[in-house]
Amino acid sequence: MAGWRARLVPLGHRAAAHRRNRGRHARSGHVAPRRRHCPPRLHCRRNPARRPARPDAGGWRGRAGSGGQPGRSHPLPRHPARQRPVRRGRPMIRLASWIVGSLVVTALAAWLISLPGTLTLEAAGYRMQPRLGAAIVIFILVAIVVIGLWAILRRILSAPRNMARRRSERRREQGVEALSDAIVALQAGDPARARMLARDAQARLPTNAAARLLEARADLALGDMPAAREHYRALIASEKTAVAALTGLYDQARAQHRPEAALTFARKALALAPQSGWAADAVFDDLARRGQWAAAVAMVNVEQAQSREDRARKRRRQAVIETARAREAETSDPLAALDHALTALKLLPDFVPAALIAARIHINRGDTRKAMSLLRRIWRATGHPDVAALYAHAQPGASAVERLKRLGEIIETPPPHRAAGMALARTAIDAYDWPLARKALAPFIGADATQGVASLMAEIEEGQSGDQGKAREWLARAVRAPRDPAWTADGLVSDEWEPMSPVSGKLDAFEWKIPMTVTARPAADPVPPQLPAEAPLPLAPAANPT
Repeated sequence: MAGWRARLVPLGHRAAAHRRNRGRHARSGHVAPRRRHCPPRLHCRRNPARRPARPDAGGWRGRAGSGGQPGRSHPLPRHPARQRPVRRGRPMIRLASWIVGSLVVTALAAWLISLPGTLTLEAAGYRMQPRLGAAIVIFILVAIVVIGLWAILRRILSAPRNMARRRSERRREQGVEALSDAIVALQAGDPARARMLARDAQARLPTNAAARLLEARADLALGDMPAAREHYRALIASEKTAVAALTGLYDQARAQHRPEAALTFARKALALAPQSGWAADAVFDDLARRGQWAAAVAMVNVEQAQSREDRARKRRRQAVIETARAREAETSDPLAALDHALTALKLLPDFVPAALIAARIHINRGDTRKAMSLLRRIWRATGHPDVAALYAHAQPGASAVERLKRLGEIIETPPPHRAAGMALARTAIDAYDWPLARKALAPFIGADATQGVASLMAEIEEGQSGDQGKAREWLARAVRAPRDPAWTADGLVSDEWEPMSPVSGKLDAFEWKIPMTVTARPAADPVPPQLPAEAPLPLAPAANPT
């Protein structure tokens, strides 16, 4: 009630009361803060007690109340500049415009009617002489009526065509929606519903080849091979859908384990669309599987590499193919094999298989210095144990002591990594230098010792001191130890690199890595291997045979 009465107080009386309060505070020694007076329309916005609360995006914003209590807050006032302006003059402008327009039209009509002169019309024995202004007004009105009647008649006459067009658009929208739902259903793993929706879309969109292609995909997913084949063969006739149909036929042939038919479809697709990636990969894999390296490298050479990753992939494929050609011709044509190996090294300077082939050919030709120079560079770049083993045997007929001395040229003591230590220990064992062999393996016999390290230590214990107990202990540890890196592809471990995987036929599948270990029982319940006490002590094999 008090607030309602406060609204009735004139602003002048309120300002006078404010001045009296300021004087009273000044006489009592208290200086009240000055308050800026606002216009009448904004006065209520300056008063927090009379300001309506409004929510904010982050909750209720506010500042501390006048009483200094931190827990109380009031919403922030709306800034006067941010108020939406009240456009009071716009209705008046519209009214004035309407009045002015009406006056102009009325004046124009009056002027036309008041034009002097008459217009004589004679038709079928009748004669009319209206005034000129009236004739013009009548002509304008008749023209307006004729235009309106023509618009109505035109809409009536075009109604069937418009209805047919709307019906066609509705069928098209329904067909597109069915096609979209079919794609979603096929992706969601419901080929039966996808086929039903694809047939519905094909009925509503007879000229849309995507509906038939989707139906063929659904048939292929359902295992209805004859129906899928018929759809794909019908789509081959169109130039727009030929490659897509060949893709489906290729997938169908692969699903039916018909590699020759799949290769035929891939070749046809590659002839129609040379930029087709899957067709190029299929033809390339077939050439590599057959060992037709010349055709394979020619196919790789014409590939278009756009990005940096594509160029790196292209160079690696070329290097792998050149290495495969060098490996194939190493015994029959060493010079050609050397050219291929050096070409591969130009593409991939640190490719170990190509370097080993080139070094072996240099050694067989008597160019030991070139071979050792190449092997030193590759060893510094990769630290591969096969490189160290071939470097030790670079001089034919050299004794074990000479091989150990030569290997010391590239491996310092202590060795920088496990592969270097194992290579040095293997050569030292062959030279019966047991202290050097033990010293080479000393940094790597901890808890993370691998099978190769444990086997070499067992051989050192047996050869140096003849301690069968320690040798058996190292052999038992070798059974449980982690494996050493090896050439691995598709779970198959090979002693040397091969260009293709014997399991999958994939090119460049072999990698130098630690093979995967498959356990027959859970790791939480391991069964340690037992070595019989009366069993003879097996000899440790060479770590890196050459």
